[in-house]
Amino acid sequence: MGYARVSTGDQEPGSQERELDAAGAVRVFVDHGESSRLRDRPQWVVCLDYLRKGDTLVVRALDRVAGTTTMAIETISELHHRGINIKSLTEPDIVTTTPMGRALFGTVAVFAQLRADTVRENTRRGLQHARANGRPTVMTEERVTAAVQLRDAGNSISAIARELGVGASSVIRALTRYDQTAVSR
Repeated sequence: MGYARVSTGDQEPGSQERELDAAGAVRVFVDHGESSRLRDRPQWVVCLDYLRKGDTLVVRALDRVAGTTTMAIETISELHHRGINIKSLTEPDIVTTTPMGRALFGTVAVFAQLRADTVRENTRRGLQHARANGRPTVMTEERVTAAVQLRDAGNSISAIARELGVGASSVIRALTRYDQTAVSR
């Protein structure tokens, strides 16, 4: 089995699906516009229900499965107790059938959470810098955080803009800056 996920509705999971197919996944479950920090992503829930003892869950990267350290540890533990292995295409040396593999999985999850926390901190600093240099923005730190959360929950740009009381272009610029900061880490 395979599992793919993209964080926003306008991202395409096609490359993940092709990689999982090439790795031999006989069925691929795909979540669109779902944050890895959500436990009840629709296709993730179906995937977990579909998996049976002895199955191997193939993912492109371990951060597709869990967005926090706690979730990663809980997920690996749950799957291990059910007799299900996880294989990551980008972290091939992490084999969850061994204690060391499970520990490495947890370590990768720690770094994924560190990356997300660093992105938030960089966004906050960038907004402070812009305000200090006389460039006020309607997208305050709180609004950027809310916009990211709303996007990760699957809301459209226009819905986010309405919710925050700002223009769609402000939301797009803020999310683009947020995403670019995430990519550079």
